[in-house]
Amino acid sequence: MEDMEKFLFKFKGYYFNHSSLNIGFIENLDNFEIRENDVFIITYPKSGTIWFQQLLSLIYSEEHRKGTGKLETKDGVPYLEYKAPEMDFGERPSPHLFSTHLPYYLVPSGLKNKKAKIIYVYRNPKDVMCSYFHFAKNVMIQFTGTFEEFMKQFLEGRVVGSLWFDHIRGWYEQRSLFNIQFMTCEEMKKDPRGSVLKICRFLGKGLSEEDMDAVVRQATFENMKDDPLVRVTVSDWKNHLTVEQNESSDQIFQREMKDFPLEFIWDMNED
Repeated sequence: MEDMEKFLFKFKGYYFNHSSLNIGFIENLDNFEIRENDVFIITYPKSGTIWFQQLLSLIYSEEHRKGTGKLETKDGVPYLEYKAPEMDFGERPSPHLFSTHLPYYLVPSGLKNKKAKIIYVYRNPKDVMCSYFHFAKNVMIQFTGTFEEFMKQFLEGRVVGSLWFDHIRGWYEQRSLFNIQFMTCEEMKKDPRGSVLKICRFLGKGLSEEDMDAVVRQATFENMKDDPLVRVTVSDWKNHLTVEQNESSDQIFQREMKDFPLEFIWDMNED
């Protein structure tokens, strides 16, 4: 169970992935220049990040919509905190699109002027936990233990992203500091067109009916799984959690998120 912890780097109470981190960049992140038309996708890990990176690329790039662009999603909407050494953020065309797992207190201070836009995407934590387990074990090869062992680590916040409860609660409680829109991964899956319209209204981005159709068609979950430029980890907590594990996680969720106003979709078949 200890194997994943050797990849963790703790900075100001938050766990990063040490293997792909520029510590000097992180230490100076508070002063990173934020431009008025910057757009950020903010998520806890395994909460639909890649899906929404793809969605932003489709909304902002005609080449991406038409399939003529060769830029991978991770490069078109790069992670702020895991900046590639060869990437110069300042040289990228505007608007600058970013994704990040950072908690509210570690993002650049310029985001608090409410000019740049933030889409905070969240997902029900049971699916987050199950998806995270498969990602850590089968994709990153950073965890070799059982699901039960991972569940304990996840619920204690000893993973990249730290404690899920702290992340979502922190962003929601500090929302007045930012220009932020909260969305669930599940609502995008249930109502792609309505979700795209909601995002475009928030971004002030007008699309023709033809472009809107192209975005919605390519941003459906099934199409995402087949896109060679996108990697999607699928998970269904009902097929992974035992009855005991489900009851235990429910008790913890109810204790930690009591009176929390954001709604969660636990079952995609429910209205």
